[in-house]
Amino acid sequence: MKLNTILFAAAVVLSPAFAANGQSSIQNPMTQAVLAVYEEELRENPNDYNVLMSRADEYYRHDEYIRALADVDKVLQLAPETEEDVRLRGYVLRAGIYNETKRPEQALEDLVKAAALAPDSYSVIYQKANTEFQLGKYADAKTDFAKLQRLNPRGAEAYIGLARVAVKENNLGTANEMLASAVNLDPNNAETYVRRASVRRLMGDHNGAVDDLILAISSDNKHPRAMQELIDYGNTNYPATMAGLSNAVSQAPQVGMFRYIRAMIAQAHYHYLAAINDYQTILDERLYNYHGIYASIAECNYCLGNYDDALDFIDRALGMVRDNADHYVLRSKILRAMGKYDDAVKAGAAALAVDRQNNDALAEMALGYVGVGNYEEASNLLGEAVLNDAENPRYLMLRAWVMETYLNKPTAAEEIYNTVADMEHFYVDNPRSLKGFAQLFLGQTELGKQWINNILDTVTDYDGLIHYYGACFYAQLGDMERAMELAGKSLDLGYANYHDWTEAIDGRVNVAPLRDDLSFLNLLHRHDSIFGKESKK
Repeated sequence: MKLNTILFAAAVVLSPAFAANGQSSIQNPMTQAVLAVYEEELRENPNDYNVLMSRADEYYRHDEYIRALADVDKVLQLAPETEEDVRLRGYVLRAGIYNETKRPEQALEDLVKAAALAPDSYSVIYQKANTEFQLGKYADAKTDFAKLQRLNPRGAEAYIGLARVAVKENNLGTANEMLASAVNLDPNNAETYVRRASVRRLMGDHNGAVDDLILAISSDNKHPRAMQELIDYGNTNYPATMAGLSNAVSQAPQVGMFRYIRAMIAQAHYHYLAAINDYQTILDERLYNYHGIYASIAECNYCLGNYDDALDFIDRALGMVRDNADHYVLRSKILRAMGKYDDAVKAGAAALAVDRQNNDALAEMALGYVGVGNYEEASNLLGEAVLNDAENPRYLMLRAWVMETYLNKPTAAEEIYNTVADMEHFYVDNPRSLKGFAQLFLGQTELGKQWINNILDTVTDYDGLIHYYGACFYAQLGDMERAMELAGKSLDLGYANYHDWTEAIDGRVNVAPLRDDLSFLNLLHRHDSIFGKESKK
């Protein structure tokens, strides 16, 4: 799911990606300066474990987990047993890294060592209890949460933890008692309601969980975790999420934030008509006048194939703020869809003028150059995007497509496809890894089919995106019957991106082979309601 809008008061915080080996992604000048000082000190004394520990902390704060792990491993090798404070910091930090990188067993080993050094540390016991709970060691977790309760009887965290354990013990009465105690202890803290929501989710009380998240946002609209949790809930229980937000909208119709969140989540799940309705209501009732709303309406119209309206709204957004690279990227996409390739290139260049590091702008400008027939420049720009973000399969696949289709360089394209096929993505079960498409284009058909069929069989499709990718795969394979079957399921689930269904051609990840089939056109026509217009013929 791609989120292209930002809540008014706080950016949506997405789950940190696992940092890759290679050039650091840290761009903050102050942080770079601090790291440069550490580098200089380590050149003088490579075994200075205090400097290594400080650098590990800095890397961890910026999600550079591989680098942080390398440094903290060295700290724990070098620091003598008598340096208990350093070793304690090392164990706790390494446990955090292991938890962030989905290795809770190793995290628990370090937390046991940390607890031995600091048996009354609230933060260590709290992290240890949560890790034990994650591993299904509920008795151990219960013991540690009870210890937290003794260490701080006024701490809501212990009661929330004990409630989670009680749910796993099928003791819902105790769970509700613990939740009530947590709220009574800290009723004005938004985080308390976020935590209660997580327990209610475990209990299967989805409406209650959503209500808690909305309550958290109501009390603190700068609470990014509450927003992220609500978005995550939209991914797995869209009806409950929208029902809770609709209730909030009905109770407070003049609070634009609830309508905005509802629109944002609807848009993220390809329900563009509902999103446009909420965004437009916000504007019509003058609840907010924010450039991002105009850009969101533009993107929704672009996805619905309403390119003239999309261009009008993105130009309104740019009339309010001229230094937003993402707005120019969207403008470039819209212009390309309208066949105005020269203007699309200019819009891509404008995005890069605002943000030279914007890889989407590089890719979009490249696709504009494909439209005007400047394939070498397109390849060069995509190559730059790949250099900046070598782990992004989309840029790689686009470059391979340009190489193979327009530059007659099949060998170079094959090397790129091999790179994508060999990637071990942390989101390997996400179709956006494009692994199976690369295998298909390499002639490894059975491997590609195994990949897409595994995703179709094991990943719950909440909004039709998974089946859309399945339709793309089988259309490119030439199995039109299977592609039509998957396209029908995707549309039934509400995947309303009309542009993807009818126009998208970039990178061979599309349903283009279906578009001349009358059955496919009839299929789109039968789903007119999700597009809000008559299907084009």
